Amino acid sequence: MKFSEFNLKKEIIDTLKEIGFEKPSTIQEEAIPVILEGKDVVAQAQTGTGKTAAFALPLISVIKPTQKALIITPTRELAIQISEEIYRFGKKLKIHTATVYGGSSYNRQIKQIKNSQFIVATPGRLLDLLKSKKIEIKPEYVVLDEADEMLDMGFLDDIKEIFKFIPHKRQTLLFSATMPNLIKELSKQILKNPEFIEVARGQMTNKNIKEYFYVIDENERKDALVRLIDYKNPQKAIIFCRTKKNVDEVSEFLKGMGFNAKALHGDMAQRKREEVIKAFKNDKVEFLVATDVVARGIDVNNVTHVFNYHLPLDVDSYVHRIGRTGRAGKRGIAISLVTPHEFRVLNKIKKVAKLTLKEIPTSEDIKDIEIKKIIRALKEIEADAKSIKIIEELQNKYDLFTIATKFASFLFKEKSKKIGKSIKEVQKLIKRDQKFKKAI
Repeated sequence: MKFSEFNLKKEIIDTLKEIGFEKPSTIQEEAIPVILEGKDVVAQAQTGTGKTAAFALPLISVIKPTQKALIITPTRELAIQISEEIYRFGKKLKIHTATVYGGSSYNRQIKQIKNSQFIVATPGRLLDLLKSKKIEIKPEYVVLDEADEMLDMGFLDDIKEIFKFIPHKRQTLLFSATMPNLIKELSKQILKNPEFIEVARGQMTNKNIKEYFYVIDENERKDALVRLIDYKNPQKAIIFCRTKKNVDEVSEFLKGMGFNAKALHGDMAQRKREEVIKAFKNDKVEFLVATDVVARGIDVNNVTHVFNYHLPLDVDSYVHRIGRTGRAGKRGIAISLVTPHEFRVLNKIKKVAKLTLKEIPTSEDIKDIEIKKIIRALKEIEADAKSIKIIEELQNKYDLFTIATKFASFLFKEKSKKIGKSIKEVQKLIKRDQKFKKAI
């Protein structure tokens, strides 16, 4: 199926072609026609399958200039990204969006709300504006995005309160990666005869993501992480840590190793967080080290790897985390470090994960990877005048084989400074393999 087969406005179809959107994902294929019919929807789909476009495209197509759509989402980062996506999809239709979240000017946000068709808001600031009567909105369309995440963050009561200020005559859409009982109960209260679009539990992890688990001891986390980074050679990666302190420690460790890494967590000032996310999106940061709460709302399509420096404490968090890669039909890799005391959590995760046990790569494995990378790079490089001059001078002293060997040795010597700076020989890792298999 193609986007052109949906009953979307021509301007939207043209925009999708320009930005390279060709085929709809499963959730888009199933949700868009139902939303265009004006029905309420409860949609369950894993993170990274195109949920934003699934509700944004039909709403942009049907909304009138005098109407408003309210999208409620758990984090300010996600609110900003959804606003950007709606603006991108609706640019030819001159769609305007208001992004509403705490820490920004009330007056500016109130002015944006009055002049915009789409309001993308976090629950806390939205409820504050409604209760203080600074705004009064009557949206014809309401979307609850990442509903399970809002539940986890304690926003359920705020959501119920918000709906007291919203007219009953509306189309309501609820999107969630998982469907806990409290979300099911909420859907019964705020939706009318909804159409259910559901992904089976066994399909909760994205088929485009390969998942690997490496067994280590607690004191080997940093060494194992760097060894895996050198071996896997990610282009852009998110590294999830359990606490803000861990995030700071790991990001500083990676920077000390020469990697382009930045920290992202809730103790950082909002402006700083936005700067880090923007830099990560624009490929100015290679490794984003983050906590769950902050990073779940990040929507970047070219993340090649996700590293779980610590396993999350529940299955839903695991699904959310690895969903940061393998987006928009691309392939991704999820790598988790697991210590023996985390086997109980792993037992839960294996119900939705494609469990593949791997050994930590050795120094020889990393050298082999480096050799292949250098050979590939050499094939693409054209000799310049300076290089030719160097070789001509060296030819007076050495034969070509010796010259090439010396250059190769020089390359590996430079690389080994980075690899050997902090990595110790990771021993005993594979000895626990049998223990690991028995535990799970």
